[in-house]
Amino acid sequence: MAQEEQNNRKEKSELHPRNKHRSRYNFKQLIATSKELRRFVFKNEHNDDSIDFADQNAVKELNRALLKYYYDIQQWDIPQDFLCPPIPGRADYIHYIADLLGSSNKGKNPKGAKINVLDIGVGANCIYPIIGHQEYGWSFVGSEIDPLSVESARRIIEANKPLQGAIEIRQQSSKMGIFRGIVGRTERFDAVVCNPPFHASLKEAEQGTRQKWRNLGGNEKEVKHVLNFGGNKAELWCPGGERAFVEQIIIQSAQIKNQVLWFSSLVSKSANLKSIYNNLVKADAFEVRTVQMSQGQKISRFVAWTFHDEAAQAEWVKGWKA
Repeated sequence: MAQEEQNNRKEKSELHPRNKHRSRYNFKQLIATSKELRRFVFKNEHNDDSIDFADQNAVKELNRALLKYYYDIQQWDIPQDFLCPPIPGRADYIHYIADLLGSSNKGKNPKGAKINVLDIGVGANCIYPIIGHQEYGWSFVGSEIDPLSVESARRIIEANKPLQGAIEIRQQSSKMGIFRGIVGRTERFDAVVCNPPFHASLKEAEQGTRQKWRNLGGNEKEVKHVLNFGGNKAELWCPGGERAFVEQIIIQSAQIKNQVLWFSSLVSKSANLKSIYNNLVKADAFEVRTVQMSQGQKISRFVAWTFHDEAAQAEWVKGWKA
């Protein structure tokens, strides 16, 4: 193998420069941190240590080890069949959000508990608040409609002292509500993040799971046992799918436009961007940005928007220094 190819395999250069996961997984270090990972590690065709990424138990153990080694999270678990996120990609979103906030602050990325971030649909895994707090010291509110996810996220916070008092999980009772019932009348957030449900129906979600399973090497006999692999119903789909969910965020963001500096949402399907941009024009957003991210062959992005002009942004960030 050429030296250039070896270097490419050692470092994931497409990830954000501050992402701790740019280097290939060091399984010896991770096993030393979390011994339970050992039984899932094997040598792949390149004679490198790896795991079976089609095995949800192996992926969960890898996540547990990564969170423990890089983020000082000693206790982390999620219920069976709930979304087990790829941590490098989730970290990328947080680092780019830091850059976004920094763009309103003369290029200086803000740190500390004064920065308040709202995670719409925090999920059972609580990943964005964990990374955002451990990397930047930010405070988080995570909203969630699924009671089991609320219970799981709260359990993670209670089990890890660094997270206590820094992350609050709020139950969303309205299926159509995004901010209503979550954001108080006088409450302010510096950023909103969201990983919206991807699919438009349960059938579409199941088809997507089957395809994902095949891509990871699973066979047809195993497919019926893993229809929830990678997320439960609330995490995977909603009526209208990703586009409808993001459009609701946009519509409702205009109702609290003075209470948030930057709104944002992941957008997995590039075909949805045109409609999203049209809705942002209708909402009269002052500025819209699309930030592209990639992890290996997977390309993703988030769309961010603000209703504050430059003067209002400059006034807003004064509160970070007070």
